[in-house]
Amino acid sequence: MSVFRPFSLLPPALLRQRWWPNAYDLIAFALLIACAVALAHAAMETRAPLSALHLDPISLDPARLPDYALRTTLRMFAAMLASLLFTFTIATWAAKSPRAGRLIVPALDILQSVPVLGFLSFTVTAFLGLFPGRQLGAECAAVFAIFTSQAWNMAFSFYQSLRTLPRDLDEVARGFGLSAWQRFWRLEAPFAMPGLVWNAMMSMSGGWFFIVASEAITVGDTTVTLPGVGSYLALAIAREDFAAVGWAVAAMALTIVLCDQLLFRPIVAWADKFRSEQTASQQRPRSWMYELIRRTRAGKRALRPLTWLWQRALCLRLRPRAPVAAAGVAAKASPWLDRAWLAALLLAAAFGAWFAFDYGRQHLGGADLRAAFGGGLATLLRVTVLIAIASLIWVPVGVWIGLRPRWAQRLQPLAQLLAAFPANVLFPGAVIAILATGANPDVWLSPLMVLGTQWYILFNVIAGASAVPTDLREAATVYRLRSWTWWRRAILPAVFPYYVTGALTASGGSWNASIVAEFVSWGDRHVEAYGLGSYIARATQAGDFPRIVLGVAVMSLFVTAFNRALWRPLYAYAERRLRLD
Repeated sequence: MSVFRPFSLLPPALLRQRWWPNAYDLIAFALLIACAVALAHAAMETRAPLSALHLDPISLDPARLPDYALRTTLRMFAAMLASLLFTFTIATWAAKSPRAGRLIVPALDILQSVPVLGFLSFTVTAFLGLFPGRQLGAECAAVFAIFTSQAWNMAFSFYQSLRTLPRDLDEVARGFGLSAWQRFWRLEAPFAMPGLVWNAMMSMSGGWFFIVASEAITVGDTTVTLPGVGSYLALAIAREDFAAVGWAVAAMALTIVLCDQLLFRPIVAWADKFRSEQTASQQRPRSWMYELIRRTRAGKRALRPLTWLWQRALCLRLRPRAPVAAAGVAAKASPWLDRAWLAALLLAAAFGAWFAFDYGRQHLGGADLRAAFGGGLATLLRVTVLIAIASLIWVPVGVWIGLRPRWAQRLQPLAQLLAAFPANVLFPGAVIAILATGANPDVWLSPLMVLGTQWYILFNVIAGASAVPTDLREAATVYRLRSWTWWRRAILPAVFPYYVTGALTASGGSWNASIVAEFVSWGDRHVEAYGLGSYIARATQAGDFPRIVLGVAVMSLFVTAFNRALWRPLYAYAERRLRLD
């Protein structure tokens, strides 16, 4: 309490003035200045010439880790901002327009299955060309790679929330004459916020999972290694330095805890007010940072102009007031326009298929197709079994955590840390154990695929259970629903849309992770499992571009077909039968 003591020496009349800063203002101001200085320091380093990376190579000195962690965190948040912009535009467009949805949703299925290395192969040259000779081009390429590991599950979560918006809420908004712009910001975005927040946290962890691949960029025969925790960890693994690996994991853990306390925990506490319920919850998530911001005096006064501008923006009508109509009853579209749009999509798909066939005919043979599709079936079997096992484990755990905000508050940083734990760190143990025991790598390398992706299921189920209205839970208590009836009648229908989103993104992430999990190395020792991931990894290591393209294309085909056969019907079922109307 010593922080508050100097203010007790001031005249009471002065302290009663509403404009006078209080102790919370000083703490918030100090944190804000510290963040601004760190941001400016990291941003200035990105303007250095590219040649400076060779003059100051990555060092395994632990004293360099704070600077590396700062630069990695800056890249993660830049990618997070891009992912939020992508989510609010593309996912909303897909949910609002059936024609756009026919193109965007399959495209998201394909994009989430393309490995991070695949995006880097095609985009790094363009980014380096935008800023020739500067580190900023390599930084943009790394941010884009992290973006590709963050954006898809956030977009799927927002899309799912908009498609399952309760009809009665939508009808009330239309009854008040709100325009589409006003409905989005006053109803749709707040309704989707709890799920989006949890998926944003999972996206941060997904970015950490792929940070090793994102910060070491290869262009032809040249490798650009950006200063960061991922580069530090990659160098420690290459030199088989267990102590340096431990320092890197400790730096990651500390950074994740700081991000949780300073950013995500306050956002979770803030987003709790958007729960859709009629009865106030008994337990609400708490955050010391959120309470500190709420109790500032000068800080709130400084933000008042921005709040006023935002309220005025919410009053804007970008379109004339629409006539009141029931939710889900859209104006009839011209069938000819739908047919023309479908024909254009089929024509584009046919052109792409012919282009791929012609390219494959010139560079590949029948043996390559058999190897790729055979490996794809083996990886499909692993993904299916692992997702089923992960669902059986994490759905009950996620429901238990989500229904208890205090435990969610305690376990959230641990779950984030486990989700961010890079599988690369476990490779040495896997390689040494398999070689020492003679175990079958086709079986014992499989768990590495799901280590980084099972958390999509956990985080989404926690979000779904957290969003269960208190009145629904009280109704289940009044009717004395117990055991399996409670799960079948109350909880599973409520969390099912969130589970489908988590399982879909976990499935796509597992396909992506198979590239690093089916072909693992420690020093000069290698262990390989039969599958499509090891096929792509071998082709990438050999620089065999045609087989890389074939592997990525076959993986995209498998992921899209799997999603169409299983997850999309479940999405439609949740949208049709499990709304909280």
